[in-house]
Amino acid sequence: MEINEAVSGSSSFHVMNGAGNLMDFLDEPFPDVGTYEDFHTIDWLREKSRDTDRHRKITSKSKESIWELIKSLLDAWSGWVVMLLIGLLSGTLAGVIDLAVDWMTDLKEGVCLSAFWYSHEQCCWTSNETTFDDRDKCPQWQKWAELMTGHAEGAGAYVLNYFLYVLWALLFSFLAVSLVRVFAPYACGSGIPEIKTILSGFIIRGYLGKWTLLIKTVTLVLAVSSGLSLGKEGPLVHVACCCGNLFCSLFSKYSKNEGKRREVLSAAAAAGVSVAFGAPIGGVLFSLEEVSYYFPLKTLWRSFFAALVAAFTLRSINPFGNSRLVLFYVEYHTPWYMAELVPFILLGVFGGLWGTLFIRANIAWCRRRKTTQLGKYPVLEVIAVTGITAVLAYPNPYTRRSTSELISELFNDCGALESSQLCDYINNPNMSRPVDDIPDRPAGPGVYNALWQLALALIFKIVITIFTFGMKIPSGLFIPSMAVGAIAGRIVGIAVEQMAYHHHDWIIFKNWCRPGADCVTPGLYAMVGAAACLGGVTRMTVSLVVIMFELTGGLEYIVPLMAAAVTSKWVADAFGKEGIYESHIQLNGYPYLDVRDEFTHRTLATDVMRPRRNDPPLAVLTQDSTTVEDVETLIKDTDYNGFPVVVSRESERLIGFVQRRDLTLAISMFNARQKQDGVVSSSVVYFTEDAPQLPASNPQPLKLRRILNLSPFTVTDHTPMETVVDIFRKLGLRQCLVTRSGRLLGIITKKDVLRHMAQMMNQDPESIMFN
Repeated sequence: MEINEAVSGSSSFHVMNGAGNLMDFLDEPFPDVGTYEDFHTIDWLREKSRDTDRHRKITSKSKESIWELIKSLLDAWSGWVVMLLIGLLSGTLAGVIDLAVDWMTDLKEGVCLSAFWYSHEQCCWTSNETTFDDRDKCPQWQKWAELMTGHAEGAGAYVLNYFLYVLWALLFSFLAVSLVRVFAPYACGSGIPEIKTILSGFIIRGYLGKWTLLIKTVTLVLAVSSGLSLGKEGPLVHVACCCGNLFCSLFSKYSKNEGKRREVLSAAAAAGVSVAFGAPIGGVLFSLEEVSYYFPLKTLWRSFFAALVAAFTLRSINPFGNSRLVLFYVEYHTPWYMAELVPFILLGVFGGLWGTLFIRANIAWCRRRKTTQLGKYPVLEVIAVTGITAVLAYPNPYTRRSTSELISELFNDCGALESSQLCDYINNPNMSRPVDDIPDRPAGPGVYNALWQLALALIFKIVITIFTFGMKIPSGLFIPSMAVGAIAGRIVGIAVEQMAYHHHDWIIFKNWCRPGADCVTPGLYAMVGAAACLGGVTRMTVSLVVIMFELTGGLEYIVPLMAAAVTSKWVADAFGKEGIYESHIQLNGYPYLDVRDEFTHRTLATDVMRPRRNDPPLAVLTQDSTTVEDVETLIKDTDYNGFPVVVSRESERLIGFVQRRDLTLAISMFNARQKQDGVVSSSVVYFTEDAPQLPASNPQPLKLRRILNLSPFTVTDHTPMETVVDIFRKLGLRQCLVTRSGRLLGIITKKDVLRHMAQMMNQDPESIMFN
């Protein structure tokens, strides 16, 4: 039991009372022992061991009485209760965010006179005077110019609407950046790079706190409503993880064990994607493929349950008003043909190239922001980018509307009742077919006009998104990336459709495209393009395809989506292995060991361990000859996270490892109680089972065996670094001791491994900033 408690960093110490009766230091449990400092990595093995000990204790107690049995059952069910609460809260918040974004986006253009809290669409739903052709126009909804001057048309009205659109956008973004800056600096950005780092075992206190949750929810609505080129999907994962962290604090099983807490956060990330896209299965796969570091089978089931509850809650709120969970419901009536795989794969190539361009340009800009004066003026930067975005976006109807609406229109098939410019085809007056099966037709002037506007919108979105992502406001990347792909895809789709119409006798069209048939669906190309661009930026594959077909309901188009996703990943990987999230983790210097990185260099543990040749010797404690004063001096003079304990400085035989935080807490407790215990600064600290033989004149010794880890992870000096890196990844170690024949030679920390890997890849090893 002694060893188990030592390994698990148990928080119980005992006090020495009297000379003969030697007991462990500190009798009562001490809450902070076994916890971690901010910006440090957790010890997964230690957390696992502590949880096993806790579970063993509960199981043995459950046989003693009915009350203990009930407590053990409650403990077993607490995981499912937490998942239920996460699903309910994240689903509710997502519904509220969706409704608020709809209303505030429309507020930039006008207001509903019958009820100002209605969005444009809701306002005209309730109207009896709306016609089908002009479903967006109703007397209850008035644009600002019409409300103020009484004129709906004309140059003056256009200029006034333009001015107020820009003004509202600036107001929303200013409020967003101010709230983030003053109340919760961690609420900015997407949050996924940090969530990935936290799930890998890193501690960032406050990142998932209550203030961050509140401010991120409010500012996310403001940022998306301002019309900036950003989405709400990434930040919703952060919001869901904040909900997870909030409910963890209600159960000691999770609040006191960082390893168990991360299992809950993995499931919360799944719930976040579930409500962001209405894709519960895609959410579970996203958590597994993209964000989670440690994902046991139990977590898979719980993620599934959390995603289900979150999706059910969102469906109950029904924010889209279409009684569907999906954001962009599509209903295509034509199958796809083998020859269409060529343009689909070309869209995959475009997605991969766009992903590479975006990552490189965005990281270069973010690095510039970090290293120059630009980073000192976040409010000014947000205001400038919002101003430029609003001024350039308003004249083009495709960039003026919200990005989600744009994607929805690009995904839509042109039915007989569509009033969009994209559906301005020249109809054959003799056509008498069912409404659903409209044959390919020549494009009218509206389609050509829309193509020019879409081409300009594509260039605008590509450029502006590079500068928007990474600013000090909540900003997701899923929707802007999908918009770029959807625009490119729709343009390609219309081009293929017109080629098939005008050249149906060509050999590629002959087999499957007869005159008067409905051959090509441009909306499908938009969907495939969106998947390709999102895959190029994030490097997702399986979860991306599942999210796309859950998002749109287009189940029979899995093969085109898979072809585009795989192609975009291959093309993007040819230029660099890191996706946007890994690149931001590197930029911020977080200690993240990516499971997908390969280490192929032939170096040994002895090349990486510290101390190096010219370094001072390793800071160690001896098992029974170090005094309290020596320990205090060592803690004051060094900033190491822990100290190896050896038999003596001469032999350097390894006994175990003691964490700095545990040692500091033990010494501070001793200082608070030293008068009554007879222990003074010259007292010997010992880590052995029995007290050392000391002269009678010596002061009372201090036993600290309970905080000693008796089984630290060790490797020999000739262990290949490939194996060491693998051990750090798979076991989630903080540090590993290097020995030869039981004699301590040095130590390798996670930071040393990351620095060595950076050095081997010709990167700056000093970019790894945290422990």
